[in-house]
Amino acid sequence: MMQTIENHQEKQEKMELVIITGMSGAGKTVAIQSFEDLGFYCIDNLPPELLPTFLSLLGNSDRKLQRVAVVMDMRGREYFDSLIGTLDNLATRENLNTRILFLDADDGTLVKRYKETRRKHPLSGNGLVSDGIRREREMLSELKGRARYIFNTTHMLPRQLREKIMENFSTAGKGTFTVNVMSFGYKHGMPIDADIALDVRFLPNPYYIEELKPLTGLQSEVSDYVLKWSDTQELISKLEDLFRFLIPRYKEEGKAQLVIAFGCTGGQHRSVTLAEYFAEKLSSEYKTSVSHRDINHRKG
Repeated sequence: MMQTIENHQEKQEKMELVIITGMSGAGKTVAIQSFEDLGFYCIDNLPPELLPTFLSLLGNSDRKLQRVAVVMDMRGREYFDSLIGTLDNLATRENLNTRILFLDADDGTLVKRYKETRRKHPLSGNGLVSDGIRREREMLSELKGRARYIFNTTHMLPRQLREKIMENFSTAGKGTFTVNVMSFGYKHGMPIDADIALDVRFLPNPYYIEELKPLTGLQSEVSDYVLKWSDTQELISKLEDLFRFLIPRYKEEGKAQLVIAFGCTGGQHRSVTLAEYFAEKLSSEYKTSVSHRDINHRKG
């Protein structure tokens, strides 16, 4: 029993390190300001080679800092090649919980942001901003693959990015794992924040049944129609097994929330039905919410 208590205390004393990186112009300045607001000790543009030394100094200091956030990006490109090796080294430290936040945006948005600020891209040299963005994507590809959090800020206002960071890194919600189930329509675009996206367009479509066409999956006539087919029941059975395997592993990894998105053509019938079904099914084990992004997009 004593050993269990000691192990618990040791876990509690781990330093939390968040490495903020990603594409230049994707919002790292807003991010580091948000982490400051959350009480993190923040450093901007720290060379990766200095990170182990910095952490050692913190460990030997009388001032015990438990939450640290550092920005590492292409401004220090002459040191950036050492970052992967540094991350491998940090992964062996038992007293450190390291997470990577990668900020991204599409190329057109990044070019527009650079033009608005009249700043030069750190990798463009004397060439075009778009050339620098392309080179940066290539250089960051491995780092992006290691990131636990990837936020695409293409359609985000600074306020929305701050809210997303608060949602994922605030201690107020620490320990609360949430499953967010949503529906969407492929013709309105993929949701950028979905962790798991499931295409259910192969199921029979109520849209082609005259009396069901104006309804949605929130109404029993539509949900009964979607759920009555053998393909639907087989899909549900397989997804229940999949979620039983996946969700606990996402939770163990330290994820604050998991977004499961069901997509059909318009986001009115099949995806809504499946989202409602699984939101109710999963609510017995997890804190669960459900939303329907495109349910009000119906035309005609």
